[in-house]
Parts: sequence; C-alpha cells; structure tokens
Amino acid sequence: MTDGPRRARARVSRMALAGVAVLAALVAVELAPAPASASPDTVIGKKLLGTSVQGRKIWAYRLGESGAPVMVLFATMHGNEAAPRQILRSLVSGPEVHDIDLWVVPTYNPDGLAAGTRKNAHGVDLNRNFPYKWKDLDGNYESGPKPASEPETKAVMKFLRTVKPRRILSFHQPLNGVDTDTKKPKFARRVAKALKLPAKSFDCGGVCHGTMTQWYNHKFSGVALTVEYGAKPGRKRMRVTAPRQVVKVLGGWRGDVVIEPVP
Repeated sequence: MTDGPRRARARVSRMALAGVAVLAALVAVELAPAPASASPDTVIGKKLLGTSVQGRKIWAYRLGESGAPVMVLFATMHGNEAAPRQILRSLVSGPEVHDIDLWVVPTYNPDGLAAGTRKNAHGVDLNRNFPYKWKDLDGNYESGPKPASEPETKAVMKFLRTVKPRRILSFHQPLNGVDTDTKKPKFARRVAKALKLPAKSFDCGGVCHGTMTQWYNHKFSGVALTVEYGAKPGRKRMRVTAPRQVVKVLGGWRGDVVIEPVP
C-alpha cells in the first residue's frame, strides 16, 4: 500500500474521532444543569408552619434568593380582613423575586377566613395573643386564656425565631394607613409613601397589647410593621400595583413574566 491511501484513511479516521468528540460535547451541554445565574422558579421553598385550631394548614412560601436579606409578609391574621391576602397570593404566582429572601404567609388565620370572622376558632384575637404586654381582657379583643395559647400563635412564633427577618409587614384592614408607632418610624414612613397610604399611629382603640409586631420588635433586632388598607381596596391595586410596590420598598425587584406556549 502506498503512503497516499494510508494518509487519506488516517485523515478520515481523525475526522470521525473529531465528530464523535463534538457529539459528546453537545450531549454534555444538553445534560448539564442550568448555571447558577439562571432565574429560579418564583417559589423556591414551601414550609408548613403548623395547623389551626380546626386542623387547617398554615403555609409559608419562600420567594427570591437564599442568602439575601430576609423579609416576611403576613396577611389574614384576622379572618375578616382578606383583601391584602391577594397581594401575597399574587407574589407567589407572579414573576421571580430578586435581591431579597422573601417569605410570605397569605393565610395566617385559616379558620377565621373560612368563617369570615376576625378571631380564630377558639374566639381568640390572634393579634392580642402574643406574650409581650399580653393582657387578660374580655370583649371584642379577647386575648386568649394565656399568652401564646393558640396553635396559630405558637406556629408563627417558632417560624419567626427560626428565620429572624430583617423586616416584617403585617397586612390588615380597614384603617387605611401605615403604623408609625414602631422602633423605626423612618422605615414606616418610607413604606407609607411607597404603598401610597397615610402614615398614622394606631392605638388599637386604647393601648395595644399582645400584638405580633410588639412582640417581634421587643424580642429581635428586626422591624415589624403594621400596614392597613381600606375596607374595599381595588382589585388591581391588590393584585398588580401593591405586589410590585411591596417588593421594591423591601429592597427587591421582580423579573419579567415569560409565558410558554401550550404544547
């Protein structure tokens, strides 16, 4: 055999091997996991905080980025104040959240929500049941038989002790304002401006006692703040405007929604 045909066959062999190498590389790229910089799904975690008096589950959804500043949002602490729940549900189902580690609890008091009542199934106002400045009072703001007597209160206290958020926003109705009677009034005024709500000092119809925000502000370095919308906030405001405003005032931002075609 002459050197010419031998060299030709060697050249073909090298080309074949190169083709195999290219194919292998393509397969490797196809099977490789997405890079760390790829946008995560909106919900990056889900935690069962506990159950209500009647056994309904209380869920927290984690959005944003692990390792970023931790923020927590609560809604429906009072079952007859359900409109702000739409803000949190819209965050869970909306675009990805970035630059903050955001936990949202859309339904704090599921029994009250189901019954359309302020209190839980024991007839306790959960926002008077926390152990800081708790008072044994009867009437419309029943505090419970003892501090932290309710399963919902215990579940939320345990959760907050675990995640220790830098900021908490607790959404209510219908007083239409942001409470400036907190340890960071400047932050409260910034939230009021961002959410286009009046800055107010809420006195709970007397002296506040046993509230979640009081307990957290006393116990931890972070800031818990009460946000009150009006009796009938608009649907667009709750589902579109407010979610964007809330994320922004907490130092985060939301990604674009990508709608995939239906196969």
